[in-house]
Amino acid sequence: MLTFLAHLILSAGLLLLMANLVRGVQVEGWGAAFIGALVLGFVNAVVRPLMVLLTLPLTVLTFGLFLLVINALMLCLVAAIVPGIRVQGFGPALLGSLVLTLLNLVVAFL
Repeated sequence: MLTFLAHLILSAGLLLLMANLVRGVQVEGWGAAFIGALVLGFVNAVVRPLMVLLTLPLTVLTFGLFLLVINALMLCLVAAIVPGIRVQGFGPALLGSLVLTLLNLVVAFL
């Protein structure tokens, strides 16, 4: 339980950091960030695998680059569900998902 809570706090912090780095993505505070981290975890566990499976031919055709589009769509879905998180278009969602992935990679290596 403690590990889950630490991961949730870290994910919320990374979500806030990403919102500060990417113009067009807004997170209104720690409350929205916590809920956003929970919803993002759920979306990545349930919806994302279905999307990857449904778009597998396109993903193979683009050598995996379409996964970036799927990640951006997942961020847009979280923004649509969670009040306090706004994404102003697909471009900021794409850049935001890329920055969030890179931040998660940096944390994973530490």
